[in-house]
Amino acid sequence: MKHLGTGIGWRPEIAAAVEGMPGIDWVEAVAENVCPGHLPESLVRLRERGVTVVPHGVSLGLGGADRPDEGKLADLAAAAEALGSPLVTEHIAFVRAGGALTASPRLEAGHLLPVPRTRDALDVLCENIRIAQDALPVPLAVENIAALISWPGEEMTEGQFLYDLADRTGVRLLIDVANLHTNHVNRGEDPAKALDELPVEAIAYVHVAGGFERDGVWHDSHAHAVPPAVLAILSDLSSRVRPPGVLLERDENFPAPAELEQELTAIRETVEKASISVLPEASAPVAADAVAADPVIPAVSEAPEPTEIPDGAATSAAARPAAERASGDALKASPSTDPARQRLALAQAALLSALVAGTPVPEGFDGTRLSVQARALAGKRADVVAKVAPELPEILAEAYRKAFVAYAHSHPMTGGYRRDALDFAEHLLLGGRLEDPDVRRRVSDWWLERSGPAPLSQHPAARLARATRRVLLRR
Repeated sequence: MKHLGTGIGWRPEIAAAVEGMPGIDWVEAVAENVCPGHLPESLVRLRERGVTVVPHGVSLGLGGADRPDEGKLADLAAAAEALGSPLVTEHIAFVRAGGALTASPRLEAGHLLPVPRTRDALDVLCENIRIAQDALPVPLAVENIAALISWPGEEMTEGQFLYDLADRTGVRLLIDVANLHTNHVNRGEDPAKALDELPVEAIAYVHVAGGFERDGVWHDSHAHAVPPAVLAILSDLSSRVRPPGVLLERDENFPAPAELEQELTAIRETVEKASISVLPEASAPVAADAVAADPVIPAVSEAPEPTEIPDGAATSAAARPAAERASGDALKASPSTDPARQRLALAQAALLSALVAGTPVPEGFDGTRLSVQARALAGKRADVVAKVAPELPEILAEAYRKAFVAYAHSHPMTGGYRRDALDFAEHLLLGGRLEDPDVRRRVSDWWLERSGPAPLSQHPAARLARATRRVLLRR
């Protein structure tokens, strides 16, 4: 059985450094940032060298009350095929709420939020994962997330929840040891107990990342060095089973390449030292809905040889038995208002509304922790919008972050980040919040260039509308 080995999260900011790093066996790329028809040249070169590339999704929201969006699933499948990937990964989280199931406005979190560890949530998650498995050309692995808040009335521990999830769906697990540490600090959950309870033989690979603690709250920033406490959890995990792959995540505040290489060395040494007592090539039990043979992975032109997925991981549409696929079709055809989805939808909408729209804190939640989470979500939105629309922080300078966070607390995100950037600029312009004429002009010009269709319609009515907006925005 081939292992993924040691890898690093590929980001455009460190693409050149990653290409030059010794001992990089594989990389992980954010799926939403990969355009299958226009792959970044850096990823193309890595693939040509035989480096495995795994797309990592962040916006599917498998833990949400709605069924997975077919378009997002198609995009994830296309990314896997374009990269010649042996598997794809996503998160056990919800990222949006509201809509038809609750007859309320659709809200976007802009970040990953925890799923309640209840039977209702598990039933919905299992169904959503089966739908995703049927739509993807390669096996799926799902990641445990970090959280600042806890749901009241949970019925399972994290380990029990993950065990039942893997047992019922055959899905692989992406275990983030940094997230286990985060939940230890923020929610008092013992990482060792979680490792005791979860099926370590179902692990596809492991994430390692850094963060920081402030006022008793651990922030999973992915912008700091990996702390000893996280390496200790990695060591504990590796003493139980040798992980097929381990990956260093870094999303912000990138250090010099030498520092990243030192962290990768520390990760390798931690795994090697702890894995000495683990029996090599231990056989993983086969999941109930998996076949006993290697998974079927479609050939992709000009792709490196795919990394072999361990037995029991055959959960792609091609590999799952016909009866299971038929069961998945029946699940997708079931009414969209089944009781478990309805209850979960109402609970998630109430929580997200409190976090991003200032509505009352739902019963049983810690109001102080929800305030911390709300500030974190607003800050995350500000950071991502600054990347999507870098001209705005350039124009607004030091005033950008304060202005956006204030905007975010009273204006929930209802679309993607591009829409969020446009709405923020419009809010500043129409609200008369830009006193400097030059700043106002530059923001107005930016908004006008990006708010209409591309290319701009030359229809007389469209031209008149643009002229009218221009006059109104410049007054």
